[in-house]
Amino acid sequence: MPVITLLTDFGLRDGYVGVMKGVIWKICPDAQIADITHFIPPQDIRQGAIALQRTVKYFPKGTVHIAVVDPGVGTNRKPLGMEADGHYFIGPDNGLFSLILQDAESRGLQSRCFSLDKSEYWLPEISRVFHGRDIFAPAGAHLAKGVPLEKMGTPINDPIRLTMPTPRIQGTTITGEVVTVDNFGNLATNIHSDLLQNKTNLVIKICGKTIDGLIRTFDDRPAGELAAMIGTEHDLILSVVRGNAAEYLQAKPGDPVEVTTKS
Repeated sequence: MPVITLLTDFGLRDGYVGVMKGVIWKICPDAQIADITHFIPPQDIRQGAIALQRTVKYFPKGTVHIAVVDPGVGTNRKPLGMEADGHYFIGPDNGLFSLILQDAESRGLQSRCFSLDKSEYWLPEISRVFHGRDIFAPAGAHLAKGVPLEKMGTPINDPIRLTMPTPRIQGTTITGEVVTVDNFGNLATNIHSDLLQNKTNLVIKICGKTIDGLIRTFDDRPAGELAAMIGTEHDLILSVVRGNAAEYLQAKPGDPVEVTTKS
């Protein structure tokens, strides 16, 4: 039974996600559809790319991932089909799959990209504002039903890529930034735990506040206290115990985070 995931910035109020599922099921009735999220901040391609990178690995190979965060809908940006590490991806060619490509390349894995220009795998009428319904959902459904990716488009070797921020290291100081804010207000950073190995007496600074050291669980500090720990993606995260760090700090993606070693 084919598995299809959906990731969008549509929210759930207006029925757009339901329409995409209807299109998919009319073409591939056996599909199991999993919603990754529909609450990517509107038009925020980078947040969509990060969410994909963090979730795709938990699905079985052969899964078709349809992702739509598409501020360029209706323009000349290409509809993209891609295969990487046994997974398939359908969505706009705007950098949304940058981190998937980056991860595959870092492991020496091949990927294939196609401009989905074979309109027989689209809906008959194409809106200028809803390619999720008219192009991506039907293309993903045909792919899940067994149509080869190479039959659906023309090979390309230059998909659009985002430039992702990387931490800077100067002496004993690592400077990174907030990359995501989750539903609890926890702040995930681009500082990976590898950069913190064998370092002790850490001091973390963000938004004018200072945090001494890392905790292992939320119970290691009293309720309401700002704390730092290593998160599920092996990244440095900042939290308020039983609170909301984003609200407390008025923090957002892009805000700088500094880690130093206290002498």
